[in-house]
Formats: sequence, C-alpha cells, structure tokens
Amino acid sequence: MAEKLEDLNLPMTVVTRIVKEALPEGVSISKEARTGLAKAASVFVLYVTSAATNIVKNKKRKALTGQDVLDAMRDIEFDRFVDPLAESLEQYKLMVSAKKASSGKKKDEGDDVEMIEDD
Repeated sequence: MAEKLEDLNLPMTVVTRIVKEALPEGVSISKEARTGLAKAASVFVLYVTSAATNIVKNKKRKALTGQDVLDAMRDIEFDRFVDPLAESLEQYKLMVSAKKASSGKKKDEGDDVEMIEDD
C-alpha cells in the first residue's frame, strides 16, 4: 500500500497530456484545474479498483482482470462507459498478442542464422 496519500495520485504529466488532447485548440487549463482533475481521476480509479476487488473476492479469486473492471463499472452504474472500455480492452489484447507474435518471429528468424568459421 502507498506510504503517503500523494503516492496514490496519478502523475500530473499524464493527466496534463490527456486533458490537452481532450480540449479544443486554443483552450488552456489552469494549474489549479489540472490538479483538481488529477485528484478526481485518482479517486475514480481507486473507486473502480475497490468495486472490482469486491467482485474478485466474491468470486474467491486472487487476480483482478479486465472483465472484473468492466463488471465493476456496471456495478457502480457507469454503464455507458462499458462498451467503449470493452472495445479498448479488446484492441489492447490484440496489440499485445501481435507484439508477442512479432517478437517470437524475430527470435525464430535469429535461429536460422548459420555460423561460418574461417579455417
């Protein structure tokens, strides 16, 4: 667990980048507003994590999965976000499996190299 309450906050650089991408061009955000958004986002993440943890405990499992997070979002009545999150989760899984396949392919290609020794 975190030693200090501040350790639970999301990194300000990440929050700033997300906010800048969401804002229309020419609109800026104050430092105070960024701090407020960062704290609100941190609280939200902790809330969803807590709800997902309860689901895991009720199912008598130890590992929290993406599906548990989706179920938690339904439980805390954030249903409208479940479908977009499920799509993002699926895209992430595809990206990870493609990355694994390409790294495995590179390893296999390296095995085909024949060493030639000079006599």
